[in-house]
Amino acid sequence: MLSFIKQNFRWIAGGFALTYFSSFGQTYFISASIAEWQATFGLSHGEFGRLYMFATLGSAACLPFIGRLVDHVAANKMIAFVIPVLAGATLLAGFASSVLMLALAIFLLRLFGQGMMTHMALTATGRWFHAERGRAISLVVLGHQGGEASIPLGFAMIALVYGIQVGWIAATIALLVVGLPFAYWAYSEPREPHGRNSDLDKPRRHVRSWTRQEVVHDPIFWVLLTGVLAPGFIGTTIFYHQDYMATLNGWPPQLFAVSLVVLSATTLAIALLTGALVDRFSARAILPFALLPLSASCFALAFAGPPAALFVVMVLLGISYGISSTLFGTLWPEVYGTVYLGSIRSVTVSASVVATAAGPGLTGTLIDRGIDLPQQMLYLGAYCLLATLAMGVASGLLGRRALSQVS
Repeated sequence: MLSFIKQNFRWIAGGFALTYFSSFGQTYFISASIAEWQATFGLSHGEFGRLYMFATLGSAACLPFIGRLVDHVAANKMIAFVIPVLAGATLLAGFASSVLMLALAIFLLRLFGQGMMTHMALTATGRWFHAERGRAISLVVLGHQGGEASIPLGFAMIALVYGIQVGWIAATIALLVVGLPFAYWAYSEPREPHGRNSDLDKPRRHVRSWTRQEVVHDPIFWVLLTGVLAPGFIGTTIFYHQDYMATLNGWPPQLFAVSLVVLSATTLAIALLTGALVDRFSARAILPFALLPLSASCFALAFAGPPAALFVVMVLLGISYGISSTLFGTLWPEVYGTVYLGSIRSVTVSASVVATAAGPGLTGTLIDRGIDLPQQMLYLGAYCLLATLAMGVASGLLGRRALSQVS
């Protein structure tokens, strides 16, 4: 592993930097300022929730059009466009003087932070690595865990002393002074998978590159999406309703914060393990097992009681996150090739953003109508089991397709 990192440092570190700084567009970072915005603009929980949902859905609608640019524009030039826009969005978020400006800021944060930063990192990594794609993806996606563990904490410390506006200024400076020059340097030289290590880094088989139009007309693609969207939808739902779950189970308020350490550690370990397994067996072979830990986490949360139950949930959720973050990063280039990977991934990322936006709103509405979250978790756990069967069928069909292409 150390030798692999040393040989490919600039591309791994560049992808890690992009996923790390995508934190400025993630819910776990933006949520630190929600109370301040609600007080400033007189927004209720429901009003801000709707604002956030529509801004997120708007970003998801734009992502397929902007995301396809990574197939036609050099990676470093995309970075030179995306990171300054994201930096401008952080500045706008800190100094928004109206609800309309705040909505625009959140829209840009979600589109260029959560959406494009991760999209650029995973598309470039999927395109530049072949035989060791799983290992490369597993290292790049750790930027999400690194950002989750450090950026909100740093923002909270700055905001506590100097106020949230200074915290958002610090975010702007970090993006322009650290993120932009480093990521631009790292991606200024594309990696050649068939260079010096061509024997080690050549693909196991030739994969025809599908266009986006071909992919969206492929029934297997939509079956795969039933699994791809589940972790984001369920994970966002759990974290959005953490106060509700704590009250329902009598957990201390700080328990969720402590359990995040378990979640991050588990995700990190499983992501690296999954990367090795993907390189050895292929993403398709692991596909049928991907949602089983997520299903188990739903059932565990449905019957949660003592505080220890939350740590069981976080271990299972961490296993699910570790598998899905690596597996679904390697799946698309393995199945549909790399030439149009940016266009294809822009559709899947957009769908994932929609899922994360819909989760809290849909489950919250059901709670208001008398269906509590533990009961909903039973249904979501059952959905994961059904999707697991669908993933198994899809894996078999993809195997037959691969054999027919070889023959």
